[in-house]
Amino acid sequence: MSIGNFPEDGNSPESDRPSVGSALRRARVDAGLTIDEVSTSTRVRVPIVQGIEQDDFSRCGGDVYARGHIRVLARAVGLDPDGLIAQFDADHGGRPVPTAPAPLFEAERIRPEPRRPNWTAAMVAAIVAVVGFVGFTLFSGDDGDGGSTVAEESASPKASHTPSRSHKPKPDEPDRPEPSDSAIAGVPADKVTVKLTAEGGQSWISAQDHNGRLLEEGVLREGDSKTFSDSKRIDLVLGNAGAIKLFVNGKEVKKVGTSGAVQRLSYTKGDPEAG
Repeated sequence: MSIGNFPEDGNSPESDRPSVGSALRRARVDAGLTIDEVSTSTRVRVPIVQGIEQDDFSRCGGDVYARGHIRVLARAVGLDPDGLIAQFDADHGGRPVPTAPAPLFEAERIRPEPRRPNWTAAMVAAIVAVVGFVGFTLFSGDDGDGGSTVAEESASPKASHTPSRSHKPKPDEPDRPEPSDSAIAGVPADKVTVKLTAEGGQSWISAQDHNGRLLEEGVLREGDSKTFSDSKRIDLVLGNAGAIKLFVNGKEVKKVGTSGAVQRLSYTKGDPEAG
């Protein structure tokens, strides 16, 4: 069923076709479904379903979320989602022009801030070196001073047991993403595997494989997870990037994006840091 089935005359002008909300409501009634049943099957809250059927999209949280809700509701009541979304875009100023995908594994997104020099560790290492040198000098002194040497060593046990080598602070190294307990276990090396978890709220998501085939599109509610795999590449669009915890090939990707920001990402096989 599609919205084109509603007018009795197939040649009626486009202005005679029902609105998006009216089409969804009529299709739901024709299918013998209640609003509660549609809400349960689509996981779209009842007030949002009621608002959309009255052409009130203010509860959706924006046009991106509204398109996602329209798509899942249309599928639930047997309508063509593409036609309804096209009508929604026409009624709301058209679909925004898509931005170019971000470069693969953008270095700025995962590069940690450089560490500051650890002056405390350097100072401790210097003190240890001095104490070790003094202890070595006392231990290897003249035989005539052996009694005083033993006494001094007894009074300062650290001098005889402290290693003489100094511990230099390790050079700054960038943080590398490490596998987490929640990372994907045993991901195959010959594929790219992406796991999305909504932890900071819900987010609209879209995932495509390297052929452009749509793997998933809709709202990922808080606490839910989705995993996608492909032999070459996974392309993602995140409607609320700050709410998403992202793992690529078993490793967490830090700083996916800010809350409310739309982020477009692409990932291939191998270590995400390597690009």
